[in-house]
Amino acid sequence: MSAFALTVTCRSTRGIVAAISTYLAENGCNITDSAQFDDRETGNFFMRVSFNSETGTTLEQLSDGFGARAEPLGMDFAFHDEKARMKVLIMVSRFGHCLNDLLYRWRIGALPIDIVGVISNHLDYQKLVVNHDIPFHYIKVTKANKAEAEARQMAIVEETGAELVVLARYMQVLSTRMCEEMAGRIINIHHSFLPSFKGANPYKQAFARGVKLIGATSHYVTSDLDEGPIIEQDTVRVTHAQSPDDYVSLGRDVESQVLARAIHAHIHRRVFLNGNKTVVFPASPGSYASERMG
Repeated sequence: MSAFALTVTCRSTRGIVAAISTYLAENGCNITDSAQFDDRETGNFFMRVSFNSETGTTLEQLSDGFGARAEPLGMDFAFHDEKARMKVLIMVSRFGHCLNDLLYRWRIGALPIDIVGVISNHLDYQKLVVNHDIPFHYIKVTKANKAEAEARQMAIVEETGAELVVLARYMQVLSTRMCEEMAGRIINIHHSFLPSFKGANPYKQAFARGVKLIGATSHYVTSDLDEGPIIEQDTVRVTHAQSPDDYVSLGRDVESQVLARAIHAHIHRRVFLNGNKTVVFPASPGSYASERMG
């Protein structure tokens, strides 16, 4: 049986769920997982449905036929093959903990993605990436060549067909143009529990304030630095006896986990943009299972 997913966004109104479930049943499909959210503040409705096609109805047939049901209700919809791997391009600078974590999760199948390349403004992780049989692109970035460097980055995005760009501690600010062209398709990990501590040294700021919780935030990138819609956050508890270096080490663990969970949500079409916020549905049963253990 084919495993598919349907994502829907529209204005909240009566009959949406009935229209979707009836259509899928009439076309030989069995719903295996479903999540929905009715935002009373904005009047927007969001839904994600996982289902099996039990009679051989194809993704194209389902998509072509659904328009007649969707139009009267004003639905924006998309059908997805749950077994298809999203093409992901990773960008990194000199901190490699997130990159290493993503490569491991990718290797064991915990993140079912197709890594089409790694871009870096340094050469620190060239050997690591090449040893994984992944193309490595070194693009040096300076104030003088920033526009040229970004043009080369966008060319790689186009050439590889990358559907998602992951900033795995890539320490360069992207231009407004790139952020707008790739809106909703760039995920960043910020080494702070936004919006508490921003800038280059959030852990030192946290230490100076004597905080008891530090954390990390993964969000979509917008032209407003570190202000994009938040996908995932987490924290770790610290004490007065720990040093700023302890904060950094503990924070790196959280960063890796938060970024991986944000990517997992995005590639499984569980994240919906809702103005400056997101709607993030729970993972479907079995979607975290790894193909192998190591």
